[in-house]
Amino acid sequence: MQPWYEAVSIPEGQSCLIYDRQLPAFAFNWHYHPEFELTLTLNSRGTRLVGGHLGPYDDGDLVLLGPDLPHAWQSESLVDPAGVHRAIVCWFTAGWAGALVRLMPELGGLGALLGEAAGGVQFGPATAAALRPAILDLARLPADRRIVALQGVLLALAGAPDRSTLAATTPNPEGMTRDRQRMARVLDWLHAHYDRPIRLAPLCALAHVSESQLQRIFRRSTRMSVSAYVTRLRVGRACTLLIRSDRGLSAIAADCGFT
Repeated sequence: MQPWYEAVSIPEGQSCLIYDRQLPAFAFNWHYHPEFELTLTLNSRGTRLVGGHLGPYDDGDLVLLGPDLPHAWQSESLVDPAGVHRAIVCWFTAGWAGALVRLMPELGGLGALLGEAAGGVQFGPATAAALRPAILDLARLPADRRIVALQGVLLALAGAPDRSTLAATTPNPEGMTRDRQRMARVLDWLHAHYDRPIRLAPLCALAHVSESQLQRIFRRSTRMSVSAYVTRLRVGRACTLLIRSDRGLSAIAADCGFT
């Protein structure tokens, strides 16, 4: 079973991405990405697959996953039937985390935790309960306070005695590098040319796939269509220019590809 590559788009000018996932069910979705992932699962019971480890999860499940570690959750039941399955997911890059450790020697414990995360780390109920309020706050805080709060959460996890590694070995499924390179080429092109009319033919040539394959791979990796992704890029860039410049709305819209 080969995992698919998920493209995680951390916003420009930020170091992490927080997603409060609330769904009627968590469908099995075997995937990987180059970012670290911290996930707190709430009001949900089911099965969690991390690398070569298969095991149950319950309300308050807290795990830290390293880069390129395949993983999936499959929900089976709700703790409170009146609610929904919920997961607070935080992605951050290895570059950002590594820079923290290199800059501050006091964070040696965090460096050790990041190394352990290569196989996935599960934290015990005591640590998960203690950090639950802080992790929930991550989704509500402004960006500057969020990144400080995230560092506090990671430091607390680095000192947690009730943690265990999930996967003894980290699989390297054939095709992972190829899929990531395909998406990287497509995303790089879109980020460089979003201000122009977008056609699928150049993207298909970059990825060496047909248009139908490109749309399927792109939607699976980004959870949106190519056109929706480009629109989000344009809106994000326009908002940045509106804040940072005194240019008119029509000029900014034209520069960002809106015609």
